[in-house]
Amino acid sequence: MEAMTGKRRIKLALLLGALGAMGPLTIDMYLPSFPTIASELQTSASSVQLSLTACLLGLGAGQLIMGPMSDAIGRKKPLLIALMAYLFASLAISLSPNISFLIGARFLQGFAASAGIVISRAIVRDMYSGRELTKFFGMLMLVSNLAPILAPIGGSGILLFTSWNGIFVVLGAVGFLLFLVVSLKLEETLPPENRVPSTISQTLKNFLSLVKNRQFAGYALAQGFMIAGVFAYVSGTPFVYQNIYGVSPQQFSLLFGMNGFGLIMGTQLVARLSHLVPEKRFLMAGLSLAGTVTTALVIAVLLDGPLLSLVIPLFFFVMSIGMVATASFTLAMQSQGHIAGSASAMLGLLPFLLGSITAPLVGIAGEDTAVPMGVIMFSTSFLALSAYFGLVRPAEKRASEHV
Repeated sequence: MEAMTGKRRIKLALLLGALGAMGPLTIDMYLPSFPTIASELQTSASSVQLSLTACLLGLGAGQLIMGPMSDAIGRKKPLLIALMAYLFASLAISLSPNISFLIGARFLQGFAASAGIVISRAIVRDMYSGRELTKFFGMLMLVSNLAPILAPIGGSGILLFTSWNGIFVVLGAVGFLLFLVVSLKLEETLPPENRVPSTISQTLKNFLSLVKNRQFAGYALAQGFMIAGVFAYVSGTPFVYQNIYGVSPQQFSLLFGMNGFGLIMGTQLVARLSHLVPEKRFLMAGLSLAGTVTTALVIAVLLDGPLLSLVIPLFFFVMSIGMVATASFTLAMQSQGHIAGSASAMLGLLPFLLGSITAPLVGIAGEDTAVPMGVIMFSTSFLALSAYFGLVRPAEKRASEHV
């Protein structure tokens, strides 16, 4: 596997990137339709945001199941089961008669989509380590990071021809297409001799060992808090941009998609320069950038600044996410090869668990203020820095003292 080069390596990155993109596709494609869903289902903005929370909870909970399951029975079989479940959940959402049904079905859709995220990352760890892991993960993220750009644009495009229900029909078709490609093209990467038991006690033991590892916990929390800030941005901007600043669904999609390029820039900085600059420096740079721009964002929303005063800091915040997510994943996974599925699940769980808290809080003061979004994003950036300095740095100091 290590010797894979050329076309096979690119094809694998495209497939795993597409699987990893199931999360952002599932989250982002329906964002332009938030106001429309609220109107057609005769519900509030906060209720529509709860459908995002339900999806995030599903994405988090699913990784707790799918990660350890893939450690026990291999990567391919649970992936195929989840992709078929994703198809049925997406079609069910398209037939939602009310917001309660939609919220419940969104949880199931997120649960199924989680397999694409956690198992694709575990497959990468099966095959690579060290700098090669960083490089290939950067290639993987380049593909999956296209989703935040294309998903809302695609969603707003669909809205020009049909209702919001059509967005979920398209998502179901994507799930079915990935099912076919995985079944025909993806080879199993975890041989039977490397699999670990999937009993509840063993799973809990694996997670407990990860939680007790201060460095792993610090990297996981730093990434988790940062991405929780992203979900505040994802949940808040459809209403902030469209209701407060009066942009159309198509203009919102372009603004949202533009930030996807920032995400790609941050990811590729780490992937391309990791042989020159240590991942830890990129992580620190990303955390510092996030703290700076979210401070500017809070000032802008408190002063009711123009649209541009939000767009610029949000772009650089999303860019910082690309740096933090890529560097922290590599640093956290380096010593977890024996339980890569469980480690990947833990790294995937925290962002969605924390994001499920921040997403609905954005709407706590109503649809006509951006202050909660700015304050939450600033707070999560501060907590991410605190996790790094409170857990990773002391653990590194202790390790150096014992050398």
